Amino acid sequence: MATNENSESTTAERVSDREFVVTRTVDGPARLVFQAWTQADLFRRWWVPASFPATLLECELDVRVGGGYRLTFSMPGYPPASFFGKYLEVVPAARLVWTNEESGDIGQVSTVTFEENAGRTTVVLRDLYPTKEALDEAIESGNCSAMPETFEQLAALVPTLTAG
Repeated sequence: MATNENSESTTAERVSDREFVVTRTVDGPARLVFQAWTQADLFRRWWVPASFPATLLECELDVRVGGGYRLTFSMPGYPPASFFGKYLEVVPAARLVWTNEESGDIGQVSTVTFEENAGRTTVVLRDLYPTKEALDEAIESGNCSAMPETFEQLAALVPTLTAG
């Protein structure tokens, strides 16, 4: 994946055989960025890339250790598809870790961290896949290529939360 050295851009890259990392600095405090990841009404506003012909039909987030999430999408010509898992770690305004269980044993574990500095928050999402082949498949399917647009939408949303 291409990356840009501009601090206002999103970087998305494979960093090892099994790990894909997305990084973006967002204007806003970590508590607001964390809310955008953990409150369903906010999450719905940024998670689906605007360029995708997908609709987020269902967004359930029970953000607590042992709690779960379920995201159900529809796309023209396809039956609705659900993505789900459970939260393994929840540290408010600092860290979330969750499973991705819709693929069974080949699902990745996702970790997102929030590091605030001078009112800006660096968000780092790390997806650790169980095998090299599972990450290869995610990249080939286009799942990883959507992340920069998704993070751009997050970066656009957070300043509107501080204004409100």
